[in-house]
Amino acid sequence: MTRKLPQIAFLGIGLMGTPMTRNLLDAGFPMTLWNRTTSKCEPFASEATVADAPADAVRSADVVITMLENSDVVEQVLVASGAMEALKPGALVIDMSSVQPSVARCHAALAAEKGVGYVDAPVSGGTLGAQEARLSIMAGGSEDDVSRARPVFEVLGKCTRIGPVGAGQLAKLANQAIVGITIGAVSEALLLAAKGGADPAAVREALMGGFAGSRILELHGQRMIDRDFAPGAPARIQLKDLRMILDEARAEGLTLPLSQQVHNEYLSLVANGHSDADHSGLLLELEHINGTRLGATGPGPKE
Repeated sequence: MTRKLPQIAFLGIGLMGTPMTRNLLDAGFPMTLWNRTTSKCEPFASEATVADAPADAVRSADVVITMLENSDVVEQVLVASGAMEALKPGALVIDMSSVQPSVARCHAALAAEKGVGYVDAPVSGGTLGAQEARLSIMAGGSEDDVSRARPVFEVLGKCTRIGPVGAGQLAKLANQAIVGITIGAVSEALLLAAKGGADPAAVREALMGGFAGSRILELHGQRMIDRDFAPGAPARIQLKDLRMILDEARAEGLTLPLSQQVHNEYLSLVANGHSDADHSGLLLELEHINGTRLGATGPGPKE
């Protein structure tokens, strides 16, 4: 006997939500979609119901997935709009946005008052990972709620339960610290090599085979060389995540000098008009500071 798939309401059909929705529909999940800009739902109109309001989208849903830009937007869409009140008892909320751990805990408490489960499940992997259904999903919630969410997660990527509610968001902050700092390191390394007269593409290729090799060097190093800064993960989102990292660090009495420095660089990048550039575009700020450009001819290597 074929098991009936749960009805999913998906709130947020953006850069990440679009490919995630595509994969869920292809897996056979019945879906209702909502997005602030309704036109983004139109490519799925023949396969899913498109709702006019978040509360309408979630009313009959067994599972509600949010993939929204930040904590304020999640609060507005999930709580202020009346969606939380419209949830049926026994439903499960999966917030796959990147929000502050405290916000996740607050929303979980509101869900519990309604007899609704809650999992915070931010992701890493970007738009490519979403398209290829290989997102790394960091889940915070009870073992029962995460188990209920796994059939959904299996269609989107690989899930690791980190701990109770909020733990998924803490893991995402750790991820974003590593990502932001490493993008900064790759930018500096390639610019240094190029300014000295080395071919940055050859440097990247050589480093990929050694201890400095990383997914960021592989993908974002190539983006820097190609000057392809079309957004997969916009710089403004990386800046938002770095702010959350520093806020969480202060709350825990920690000082994180590298995260602070990279935050300041992204702040300048965004202030200089590159908020929608991919986060690998941090190279642009480094070029601005130094008055040079990756790939510009340097003095040549010293003999």
